[in-house]
Amino acid sequence: MPAARELVIALEMSAAAGLVGSIAVMRRMALASDALSHVALPGVALALLFHFDPVLGGVAALVVGTFLVWALEYRTRIPTEAVIGVLFSAALAIGSLMTSGEDLLEALLGNVAAASTFDAVLGLATAALVIVFMVRARSRLVIRLVSADLAETLGVNVPRLDLLYLLAFALTIALGLRYLGVLLMGSLIIIPATTGMYLGRSLRSMQIIAVASAMGSTLAGTALAPRLGFAGGPLIIVIAASLFFVSLLGRRQSRQRQLT
Repeated sequence: MPAARELVIALEMSAAAGLVGSIAVMRRMALASDALSHVALPGVALALLFHFDPVLGGVAALVVGTFLVWALEYRTRIPTEAVIGVLFSAALAIGSLMTSGEDLLEALLGNVAAASTFDAVLGLATAALVIVFMVRARSRLVIRLVSADLAETLGVNVPRLDLLYLLAFALTIALGLRYLGVLLMGSLIIIPATTGMYLGRSLRSMQIIAVASAMGSTLAGTALAPRLGFAGGPLIIVIAASLFFVSLLGRRQSRQRQLT
C-alpha cells in the first residue's frame, strides 16, 4: 500500500475518532468505546473462517451490534454502556472460540501491510461519512447531551439521532480495525477525547484538541514505528497516552504560575 495513501486514511481515521470520542466522553461512554470495538471480533473470526476480507466481517458485526445496543437500550431502558458491556463479553468469548493463533493476533492488533486497495477506498469513504455527520449533527448532539426532553421539544428525533451516532461510533471503530486492531482502536477514541476534555474550555475547543491529539499521535506513530522497529498501532496509542499525561502536567504548571 503506498505510504501517502496509507497516511491519508490514517489521518482521516484519527479525525473521525477525535470527533466521535468527544461526544462519547461527554456522554460518559469512554469505556464503552473500548468494549464496543470487541464486538467486531466474531465478524472477523467468521471472515477468517470463510476466507473473505476480515474488515468486512468486522464492519458487519459492528453494525449488527450497534442495532442490538440501540434496540435493547430503548426497549429495556438499560444504560448504553451496560448493554455494550454485556454484548462485549459475549462477542469476545464467541470470537475467541472461533479463531486462534496468528489470525487472532492480527485481528486484535491490526496489520497495515495486509490492507488492500479496496480497504483504502472503503476507509476513505467511511471516514468522510463519519466526519460529515459529526460536523452537521454537532448542534443536535450537544442539545441531546444537555437534555433528551429539550431536544425532542426542539424537534430533534432523539432515537434516530442516538442510532446515527452509535453507527458513526461503530464505523469509526471499523476504520481502525486494519490499522490498530480490535484491542487498540477504542483507545484512539478514548484517549485524545479525554485530553481534549481536560484542556478544552468548550465543546468546540475540546473537539479541536481531540482531533489534533489523535492525528498527531497517528502521524508520529506511523513515522516512528519503522525507525524504532515497533508495531505502528501500539506506538500510536503510547504516544496518545503520553500526550494526555503531558497535558496534565502542563495544565498544572500553568495553574501554579497563575497563583504565584
